[in-house]
Amino acid sequence: MNSASLPTPNAAQLAWHDMELGMFFHFDLYTYAPEWNFRTFSNHPSPQLFTPTKLDTDQWMEAAKAMGAKYAVLTAKHCSGFLMWPSTAYDYGVKQTKWRGGRGDVVGDFVASCRRHGIKPGLYCSVSANGWLKADNPGLVKSGDAKEQARYKAICEQMLRELWSNYGELTEIWFDGSSLAPEKGGPDFIPMLRELQPNAVVFQSPAASIRWVGNEDGVAPYPCWSTVADLDKAGGGDPDGKLWCPGECDVPIRKTQWFWKPGEENRVKDTDHLVGLYYKSVGRNCNLLLNANINRDGLVPEPDMTRYAEFGREIRRRFAKPIAETKGEGETVMLPLGKPTRIDHVVTMEDIRYGERVRKYVVEAQVGGQWREICGGSCVGHKRIDVVQAITATAVRFRALESVATPKLRLLAVFDCGG
Repeated sequence: MNSASLPTPNAAQLAWHDMELGMFFHFDLYTYAPEWNFRTFSNHPSPQLFTPTKLDTDQWMEAAKAMGAKYAVLTAKHCSGFLMWPSTAYDYGVKQTKWRGGRGDVVGDFVASCRRHGIKPGLYCSVSANGWLKADNPGLVKSGDAKEQARYKAICEQMLRELWSNYGELTEIWFDGSSLAPEKGGPDFIPMLRELQPNAVVFQSPAASIRWVGNEDGVAPYPCWSTVADLDKAGGGDPDGKLWCPGECDVPIRKTQWFWKPGEENRVKDTDHLVGLYYKSVGRNCNLLLNANINRDGLVPEPDMTRYAEFGREIRRRFAKPIAETKGEGETVMLPLGKPTRIDHVVTMEDIRYGERVRKYVVEAQVGGQWREICGGSCVGHKRIDVVQAITATAVRFRALESVATPKLRLLAVFDCGG
């Protein structure tokens, strides 16, 4: 493969890579009826349960900023079917509640707060499952009736048009469980997407430009390439794939739970665990999308708020200021340190505007005039974080042992994180 044939990211993907951290906001009627299972397709919780009397989406953004998130994604319509904006698609959502006299708009509040706080907004809308409309993966109505399927298809298209038309430019669009092809009864949304949200990255679906890594643990496999041969395949990608579709690692902050449940304030994952997820997602060429469980008041709970702040502080402590950094191209990139210097982390970034070129690399440290290998691997991509045994060195060098074109490094940096 020569440089001319290497897949490269488009402008939206390139900007998305650089954001690295996002916050996922799960809020729904499930928050008020946590024991209900949408797959019963009956006994639907009353919309009147939805009473977020202290809803404050600016407080949500404070959580995102404390963590260091650059973008956020809200569940505008989860699998329950409850609509978080005043939609006319059907009568099961905030418009049917007493909250704010039926004139409330969680999506509108969320997007407005994102823009006030400099966070890029994204929206989740599942079209593959809907408890209220009795549809389930991969987007089929359970009755099997052709007319009912056509109605469901039209409703999904209306929901997406409302969300993509009424709230300005979105950075990320999230399809959970993908989307059934139009010829099989799924929404024909790609022309609409090109018309209304041409600059958004899309998670899953036939229009995917970012992908699932295969788990909800916040952990990417290694290596995890930004290219794939097939959009339908999750996991670690394919270094020879022709499609640029990088991985996003989504994960709850509370153990196993996406939505808030009472009595689970002690189930927030600790800071060390979250830092480990950062290394295994952002440090493995992916973005990390960390969840927020909005409570019944409409707020990020205090224990979670504290943890986001702790996590953000620790990431900044470790990586805000490198000891030394450089960039360069070619099989070897040198980083002189000037004097004997303690290091324990190496961060490498390719200039992915030119594709992923490195296939195998080592990093060596100069100690007492001798070069010693301290780490190595295969995929670098947008970012690779290598933890190394603490060593005192006078220089560091990156060597590409295998590459498909001339390596171009955007960054080679070393850090002393103190353990």
